[in-house]
Amino acid sequence: MINIKKNLKSYKYAIKGLKHLLIFENNARIHLAATLFILILSAYFNIEETEWLWIVLAITIVWITELLNTAIEKIVDFISPEFHPAAGKIKDLSAAAVLIAAIFALIVGVVIFKKYFF
Repeated sequence: MINIKKNLKSYKYAIKGLKHLLIFENNARIHLAATLFILILSAYFNIEETEWLWIVLAITIVWITELLNTAIEKIVDFISPEFHPAAGKIKDLSAAAVLIAAIFALIVGVVIFKKYFF
């Protein structure tokens, strides 16, 4: 049986996590600005349905990796409050995942919007 109250509580915690991300993480605010810009640009140029799917996929991948990167950084900071080379490597690796996602999103954007600008 589905426990609706428990499910709603889970969504409440997820929204709380998103709020935390947007309030305390500068890169998340940059991603938010980029997301809004690309969504507005996509609507303005009335991109095709398949192009929308690629845009939404790219945006989603960036947000998921940013959330995971932030969670990993918080865990590492909790476990190792003082600087440790291994902790730094872990943080670098999770940040690299965001970088790769952002590069993917950039490539998707260039491929889709090149016909409107070039």
